[in-house]
Amino acid sequence: MALCRYMTYLPNVGRQKRWGWVRLGQVYPLEEQAVAAIMVSPSPEGLSVLEAQAGAEPVFSFTDLDVEPGHYGHPSFVSPLLSNQEVWAAGVTYESSKFARMSESSDGGDFYAKVYVADRPELFMKGTPSRTVGQRDIVGIRPDSHWNVPEPELSVLVAGTGQILGYTVGNDMSSRDIEGANPLYLPQAKVYRNSCALGPVVIPAERLDPHTLAIQLVIERGGETLFRGETSTARMRRNVKELVDWLFRSNDFPNGVYLLTGTGIIPPDEFSLQADDTVHITIEGIGTLTNLVKTV
Repeated sequence: MALCRYMTYLPNVGRQKRWGWVRLGQVYPLEEQAVAAIMVSPSPEGLSVLEAQAGAEPVFSFTDLDVEPGHYGHPSFVSPLLSNQEVWAAGVTYESSKFARMSESSDGGDFYAKVYVADRPELFMKGTPSRTVGQRDIVGIRPDSHWNVPEPELSVLVAGTGQILGYTVGNDMSSRDIEGANPLYLPQAKVYRNSCALGPVVIPAERLDPHTLAIQLVIERGGETLFRGETSTARMRRNVKELVDWLFRSNDFPNGVYLLTGTGIIPPDEFSLQADDTVHITIEGIGTLTNLVKTV
């Protein structure tokens, strides 16, 4: 059972984003207000209360929605975000990420080694709904960058109260050469059109142990597998609750927020994404987030 968001296309109405509850491969409708209320101030049961609030009859199957978006008249998954939510990210939470950041940065590598062991984590704003895409949509690479990679990450949905509601798959697209040139260029390396992807579903928090999940990244080019890597959230130096607690220090997210928890899979330095590559990120117990790469 899981939460999802999808787009419908109706004659004389146009495109509308709606929420759904996924059960046994079928998607049951949910009211927008019910989902928004849980994002703001949930009960202790969190997302699971939506099970009883879903419609009695399914409106789509999961397969119906698991298609490339943008085809007129055909519904599809979109990122599971409210229009007033943000996506934040934590950096250098895996040792492999520390070494990669140090390698790409000729002048600022020391910063990454220090933040990996520091009490305070690296946290930054990653995206807004307009910069975040969903299942099978396009993720972007910058035309002014020559070294671009996906970053597969467990993403945490947190209510406005700080309660952890659930988990989804995240892709924190990154321009490694821009960040490596100067750590102050981090916003340009991380925040741009189609720089973040989330989905396809959000699993309620009580159904997963976020610290024992296998993560896999597969990158395809021309129908062939170009890169494959694996890691586990067990390799994170910081736990999820610690990262969430730091995010909410002196900060408010009244409508809830997503937090990407860092990447532990780093393609080799000679690798860079190209337009028309396909990125598949699979997290145990959640599913697979698939996106096509384009220059934006």
